[in-house]
Amino acid sequence: MKIHNISSKNSVLNTFIAEIRDVDTQKDTMRFRRNIERIGEVLGYEMSKTFSYEPKEIQTPLDKTTTDIYENDLVLCSILRAGVPLHNGLLNYFDDAENAFISAYRHHKDNPEVFEIIVEYLACPSLEGKTLVLADPMVASGQSLVATYEALKPFGTPKEIHLIAVIGAKEGIEFIKDKFPEDTHLWIATIDEELNEKGYIVPGLGDAGDLAFGVKLQH
Repeated sequence: MKIHNISSKNSVLNTFIAEIRDVDTQKDTMRFRRNIERIGEVLGYEMSKTFSYEPKEIQTPLDKTTTDIYENDLVLCSILRAGVPLHNGLLNYFDDAENAFISAYRHHKDNPEVFEIIVEYLACPSLEGKTLVLADPMVASGQSLVATYEALKPFGTPKEIHLIAVIGAKEGIEFIKDKFPEDTHLWIATIDEELNEKGYIVPGLGDAGDLAFGVKLQH
């Protein structure tokens, strides 16, 4: 797996990351969602540099010109619900992409510190020969990304796979490394050191889904 940690070089991305982490700025849920969306735009731009391009002739009001246009056939797939703002950011840049949505959540049965990933809903076009872009804001244990990938396999074999994430823990990234094809790309805004005993990223930012859409009832 090829890992691209975008925060390894300073840019305006640092501002968006700082604001989604800050407990005071997090109180503005609209700003939180918009910052996740903007991070998706930055990561999508960086990802686009690896696409295949072909020249296209364009007629302007004054003359003709040629521009290289990406030719990748994209499917954007986000993990509900936390992945929606990230998905919107990617869709802002790749507005002609097909879309897929999947629900994946932590199910705590008896022990609050032990969980399994449950996938209940999936809507997806064919992935055969296409570029799959799988978006999940938080790579904590990495189990949700792997469970999602396994659920998508019946829809065909992608030509390329790109993973898009906002924050990941080193442990989770290490976990997913050998669960995807070797040439998979991970585009991530920043990487944190560890998980706590409940499997949350530290320092992280808390629960991305709750911060974006409100606290949910557990079941």
